[in-house]
Amino acid sequence: MIDLKKADRSDCETIHRIQVKAFSPILLKYQDYDSNPASESLDDIYRRFDQSFTDYYLIELDGSVIGALRVCDFGAACKLSPICILPEFQGNGYAQKAIRLMEDLYPKAGLWELDTIAQEEKLCYLYEKIGYRKTGRVDHLKDGMDIVYYEKSM
Repeated sequence: MIDLKKADRSDCETIHRIQVKAFSPILLKYQDYDSNPASESLDDIYRRFDQSFTDYYLIELDGSVIGALRVCDFGAACKLSPICILPEFQGNGYAQKAIRLMEDLYPKAGLWELDTIAQEEKLCYLYEKIGYRKTGRVDHLKDGMDIVYYEKSM
């Protein structure tokens, strides 16, 4: 069973480790050291954790941590950035379940936002499958890599 556990500051190292492991294949593929979560430092995680609008959650499968996610809570709108599942647990629907649990935790959010790499068809499919729609905004980062923006009205 998938559960979300609100992280505390002592979980930042775990979050960083998961983030690096989950995003390293994409980092190697696109060589995007400026925006890929795998290239962020532990200090970046601590800095975000301390933001008043940030909540981190550990994603647990039967009590074992298999991922993490960050919510930027702006009241009427929230942003998911990022969600990461350890590679050995990817492809089992756990991200989908975690996102739905996350959305339920923020009933005041009438709008959810996220972004991903347009060329990563599996990620785009995941978000579209659970109701996120492209906004039309696309940022070109480099040849073969564009960021596509999604939103979901609740």
